[in-house]
Amino acid sequence: MRIPPFNPYIAVVIGVIAVSTSAVLVKLADGTPAAIIANYRLLFAVILMAPYVFLKHRHEFRLIEKKDWILSIVAGIFLAFHFILWFESLNYTSVASSVVLVTLQPIFAFIGTYFFFNERFSQGAVISMIIALLGSIIISWGDFRISGIALFGDMLALLGAIAVTVYFLLGQNARRRLSLMPYTFVVYGISSLTLIIYNLLLANPFFGYPLENWWIFFALAIIPTFFGHTLFNWALRWLSTATISMGIVFEPIGASLLAYLILDEKVTPSQWLGGTIVIFGLFLFIMSTSRKRNVTISQKK
Repeated sequence: MRIPPFNPYIAVVIGVIAVSTSAVLVKLADGTPAAIIANYRLLFAVILMAPYVFLKHRHEFRLIEKKDWILSIVAGIFLAFHFILWFESLNYTSVASSVVLVTLQPIFAFIGTYFFFNERFSQGAVISMIIALLGSIIISWGDFRISGIALFGDMLALLGAIAVTVYFLLGQNARRRLSLMPYTFVVYGISSLTLIIYNLLLANPFFGYPLENWWIFFALAIIPTFFGHTLFNWALRWLSTATISMGIVFEPIGASLLAYLILDEKVTPSQWLGGTIVIFGLFLFIMSTSRKRNVTISQKK
């Protein structure tokens, strides 16, 4: 294996910082429907990817089989609803609660593999899942005591985690046969189309937003998408998936810190306690499962 052009661990650190901006950027686009924010994030990402994909990978589209087209299309639809649910959750609950709960995605992914692929868990994996879910209950209970609306936002975040899990489970089979850029381009394109239809059905306006919101849409397409998940995928060539997954676990910390500095959002005692327990449980879970199979890396946030 050739020497990487720069330290892959630094790439992971940059990636974690980049994806940590996602929730804060969504919050800053105040007054814009969640589905519109998601739509432009993915649409701008597709537009930016298009020249490179068609220049370097256009021949690969002719080789995609019908089964892989179907899997990619359905995966893209679930990715769209992940963004709708997660971005909408930020209208009701805090960045800290929303991001921590969405970060439970690896656990939902392994639960899905248990039911659909007969994956078996070690005792350590089961214990770590219980710890992480206990932390999420503490967060939700604390939010419920503050406001029922905050609890509703927590539920949306959990549904968003489940939606992105389905996206990964559907797409992992196709991803084995398709290279990264064509697969990502198809999925993002389908997600964007799904969001356009969804916004049309809800009669959400596509235009008329302040100029700063358009910069936020563009920033979402660039920072968490390309400087975040693209760097994670690049680092996978030199680092294990478990290592990168452990790095991503720190996203709630970065997102909460940015929310405190930029949005003046305070972290409640229940969020501190529950978030710490969730992160600890996820660390144990990733370590206990990394020897059996790779944890899927999220391409959303």
